[in-house]
Amino acid sequence: MRPFFFFILLILATGGPLMAQIDRLNERYVTRSEVAAANGMVATSQPLAAQVGLDILKQGGNAMDAAIATNAAMGLMEPTGNGIGGDLFAIIWHQDTESVYALNASGRSPRNLSREQLLTELEQLDADHIPPSSLLSVSVPGAVDGWFEIHNKFGGLSMDRILQPAIDYAEHGFPVSEVIADAWQRSVPILSDRAGAFTGTFTIDGRAPEKGELFRNPDLANTLRLLAEEGRDVFYRGEIAQRIDAFMKEHGGYLRLEDFEKHSSEWHDPLSTTYRGYEVYQIGQNNQGTAVLQMLNILEAFDLASMGFNSPEALHLMIEAKKLAFEDRAKMYADPDFAELPFEKLVGKSYAAERRDLIGDTALERITSGVKGLEDGGTIYLTSADRHGNMVSLIQSNFRGMGTGFVVPGTGFSFQNRGELFSLDPEHPNVYEPGKRPFHTIIPGFVTKDGRPWLSLGVMGGEFQPMGHLQILVNIIDFGMNIQEAGDAIRWLHTRSTEPTDGWEDFLRDGGQVRFESQIDPDIVEALRDRGHAVEIGGGFYGRYQGIHYDPVKGVYIGASESRADGQAVGY
Repeated sequence: MRPFFFFILLILATGGPLMAQIDRLNERYVTRSEVAAANGMVATSQPLAAQVGLDILKQGGNAMDAAIATNAAMGLMEPTGNGIGGDLFAIIWHQDTESVYALNASGRSPRNLSREQLLTELEQLDADHIPPSSLLSVSVPGAVDGWFEIHNKFGGLSMDRILQPAIDYAEHGFPVSEVIADAWQRSVPILSDRAGAFTGTFTIDGRAPEKGELFRNPDLANTLRLLAEEGRDVFYRGEIAQRIDAFMKEHGGYLRLEDFEKHSSEWHDPLSTTYRGYEVYQIGQNNQGTAVLQMLNILEAFDLASMGFNSPEALHLMIEAKKLAFEDRAKMYADPDFAELPFEKLVGKSYAAERRDLIGDTALERITSGVKGLEDGGTIYLTSADRHGNMVSLIQSNFRGMGTGFVVPGTGFSFQNRGELFSLDPEHPNVYEPGKRPFHTIIPGFVTKDGRPWLSLGVMGGEFQPMGHLQILVNIIDFGMNIQEAGDAIRWLHTRSTEPTDGWEDFLRDGGQVRFESQIDPDIVEALRDRGHAVEIGGGFYGRYQGIHYDPVKGVYIGASESRADGQAVGY
C-alpha cells in the first residue's frame, strides 16, 4: 500500500487532528506551514528581498533598519509594484516606548500647476480625468524621505550598511522571480514608448527579463549609493532633484526643484477602532485604511463565528459592510491639510450603528455616504520584527504597475502616477489642488491585544486592500484560522462602488458586482444570487498578503506569506 493512502486510512480510522482539515477541504485549506522564529522575522513578496532584511537583523539591525533594506531591495527586484519614484506609508510598534507610530510619506502635486491649467492640459489631451500615462499624474516621490524619517527616529545601523545589499544586487544582478517576470512582460509593451530611459533601464535588449534570468540596474545602484553617502537631501535638494527638474522642463511636466525642496513626511497618530477586544490601527488621512475600521465596526454586532466561514450569511454581511464603507471612502478620504474631514465620526461606534441599520436580508443597490460635508494597482507590502519586540508594517507603491514609465536617464527608477486619483469636481474634498496629496489606495495594518503587539499585516492590490484586510482579520479573529490559513483562504472582491475620483453627487446605483476566486462552492454563489447579489466566479485581482503575529505566551514570531505570489516569510 502506498504511504499516502496508508496515512489517509490511518487518519480516517483514528479521527486524528487532520480530520477536520480534510472535512473542510473545499472551504478552508493551507498551502504551507507558518514560519516560527524567536529573534526576528521579515515577510514580503520577493524571497531575496526578504532575506536582505533578515541579514540586516542578523547584523544587529532592528526591525526599522530591516524594513528600509527590504524596501530598497524590493524597488530593484519588484519594479512592477514599487520603487523610489513612489510613496510610502508605515505603522511601527516601538517597544521601548510601547507605542504605535504612523508615518505618511506620500508626496504632493506640483505647486505651479493650478486646477485651471490642469483642466486646460486635459482638454488638449481630450481626457476627462488625469491619465496615468502622463507626467500630469506625477506627484513628488515620498518613499526616500520616508526611509530617512524612519531611520532618523528609530534606526540603528548606518544607512550605508542598510542600503548596501540592494546596491550589490543592482550592480551584480538578481534572478527575476516568476510572478514578477509575468507582470514585467505585460508592462514593457505598454511603457516602452515613454520619454526618457525606460527601455534602457528596465529591459534586456528591448524585452522584459524572463523568469530566472539575471537582471541588473546599475543606474539604480548609483542612485542608492548617492543616498547612502549623501543622505536624503541628494534626492530632494541635490543632484537627483536637479536631474528631475531638468527632465520635467524638457518633457512638459510640472514638478520642479521647489516641490522637492518643500517636501516632508508626517508622523501622526494612527486611526484606530476596537474589534472583539483587539485594537486595529490604520493610517487614515489621504488613504483608504479608514474603510477597514468602518467595516469592522459595522460587522462587530453580528455573530460571524456562528455563521461560519464562507457561509452565505457571513459573506452577505461583509459585502454589505464594504458597500457602505466605500461610499464614505469615495466622499471623505482626502488630504486633511485641505479640508476638515470627519474621520473620528467615520470610525465611531454610533455611526457604525446608523449604517448597520441599512443592511437587510437582500443586497443593497442604491447607497451614498452617510456623512454630508480602483481595481488594479502596483504595490508591495513588507513587514519586519526584531528581537527587541519592534515591529514594522510598511507599504510602498508606484500605483499602476511600473508607474508612468517615465525614467530620468541615469537614475534607474520610474515615477509613480498616483496623481491619477485626484477628483476634478471642485466640490469634492479630493479635488486636485497644487501642493496637495492625492487619495491613496495603499494601506499598512497593525493590531494590538491588551496593549501589546499582536499582528502586522498588509494585503496589497488597489481597491481590494481594505477588503483584503477585513477578510484576513475576520478569518483569524472570528473563524479561528492561523495566519497562513487566513491568507490562503478563498477571497471575494466587490467592485463598482463610487470612486474618490468621481463627483461629489455620485453614488452606488446598481449594487455593484461580487467576484470570487474559482475554488468557491457553486452553492454559495447561488445563495448569494438569491439575496440579490450579482456574482461572478474568477477574474479580478485578489491582492497579495504578508503577516507577522507575535505570540506573547511562547515569545516567538509567527510569519505568513502570500501563496499567490513569489514571496516568503523568513526568520531566525
